[in-house]
Amino acid sequence: MQKLKIPFLAISFFVLISCASHKVVDGYTNKTPETKVYNAPYFSNLETDYVYKANITIYGNELTGIFIAKKIDEATHRVVFTTEFGNKLIDVEVSENDFKVNSIVSELDRKIVINTLEADFRLLLRKQYTVQEQLENFENTVYMSVEGKLFNYVFTSKSDGKLLKIVQTSDRKEKINLSFTSENNIFAQRILITHQNIKLKIEFNYFKP
Repeated sequence: MQKLKIPFLAISFFVLISCASHKVVDGYTNKTPETKVYNAPYFSNLETDYVYKANITIYGNELTGIFIAKKIDEATHRVVFTTEFGNKLIDVEVSENDFKVNSIVSELDRKIVINTLEADFRLLLRKQYTVQEQLENFENTVYMSVEGKLFNYVFTSKSDGKLLKIVQTSDRKEKINLSFTSENNIFAQRILITHQNIKLKIEFNYFKP
């Protein structure tokens, strides 16, 4: 790349970030990043089976069952969604660069559904976010991470450091919103995933056997 192009690209990148930041973190101020990488605390333990009661609402149709996520190595999670009677609906393996469908029921075996679940699960289970920008207000610190044409905003509490939500945007429009309720910032008791462009909502509540 020619040296003369670097300032232009740097300026363009800064403008793109600033524009993308405008609506999602309206009222927040920029701050020099305190870290280069944010490590998400949830779904990170290799020894833990993360089990939730799940409720999925898509275009007025509702599915309920059990959601199980297991970290099988440092890069990959296995996700299984079953009915409450144990019938398997979805079985996939998720990593940052791969999404393997082991099995899926015919009712869900549609490209738009699979692509949406891939985006949701990858964002939910991601361990690290490279920090390009940090913002804050009185209550929260936000780490912004660029992923291709997408922007991930990681909201954390300034009082206790808990991960509160992750918002993914594209072209200044919100695409996916993940909100978390946690007592200890180790295990999320409740997770809510909502979309702005499709009628899909997923709710997970910690399952106590």
